[in-house]
Parts: sequence; structure tokens; C-alpha cells
Amino acid sequence: MSDPARARAGRGRAAGVLVVLAGLTALTAVPVWFTTSGTTALEGTVQIAVRGTDVAPAILAAAVAILAAGAATGLVGRAGRWVVALVVAACGGLVVATAASALADPAAAVASEVATQTGVGHLAGPVTATPWPTIALVVGVVDLVAAVWLVVASRRWNVPTRRYQATPDPAALATAPDERADWDALSRGDDPS
Repeated sequence: MSDPARARAGRGRAAGVLVVLAGLTALTAVPVWFTTSGTTALEGTVQIAVRGTDVAPAILAAAVAILAAGAATGLVGRAGRWVVALVVAACGGLVVATAASALADPAAAVASEVATQTGVGHLAGPVTATPWPTIALVVGVVDLVAAVWLVVASRRWNVPTRRYQATPDPAALATAPDERADWDALSRGDDPS
């Protein structure tokens, strides 16, 4: 495999990895993260399931940003590679921080959702965490590792092709029609054709 083909394969591999990571990151936010019970005026004690999207909506935003970074890997040049890696690292850090914050104080994390579902902000029982916040934390670390890998792997990439960018031919420029000169000729009464 030649160097340009290997570089294209490297870009494609990086884009694929980032798309998979975006999917995994989004997947960790969808399931139930915490369960607890709360009290309502009409029903008494009710069981409450709190999803990751309610506790940590920033994780979905991070997943979308990682997906966009994956799409950008095929388009960026040397400086853009660093921007893509920085975006992926920031998203990974956001996922880690959000999941760690929810795990550190589950009662505070679910308080808003308990108040929404019960109309009262009082917990009637302990908050139980499912494995999903921990999985989100691990996926955030993987996102950070992927950002480092992206920096290392992108050194072998070539710059994007300039195939579709027009480069003016100096000879064609000399003989190319000049619209202003044509209008000036028409104003003088000459026929520029």
C-alpha cells in the first residue's frame, strides 16, 4: 500500500473510530442512571427512574460534537487536526466531569428530576446508581485516549487533496475575456466579440 493510500486509510480509520465513539458516548446517556423514590401529595411514595439525559444532558451534546469531529477528519489540514483532537479531548473531559459529578453526589443529581416528577423536591428513599454512570465515565476516558491517539495518528496523514480547487493557468488568464474591458469597448462603440 502506497503512502497516500495509507494516509487515506488512516483518515478513514480515524473517522470511523470517532463515529463509533460518538455512538457509544450517546448510548451511555440514554438508559436509567439512578433510581429512587419520592413522595407526592396524591400518590404517596412513588418510584422514580432518572435517565442519564436528565442528569447529564451535556453528554449528548458531547456525542454530537465528537460525531462532527469524525466528519471533519477527512477535510482538515495540519492545523485542523489539532482542532479536531482538541474538540474530542474537550468532549471526553466533559463526559468524565459530568459522570463523575453525578456519581459523587447522586442525591443532588436527581433532585431536579424528583421535583419535576413529584411536584415536591423530597426524596423518600436512598438513591441507587445503575452501572451506566460508571460506563459513561469509562467512555469519557476512552474519548480522551482517542484524542491523544488522533494526534499521534494524524502525523502520517497527507494534506487534503486540492483536486477540485481551480488553479488559474497564466496563459489562460492572459487570453481570458475581461468583462470590464468588453463593457469599455462597447461604450466606445467597438464590438469586443
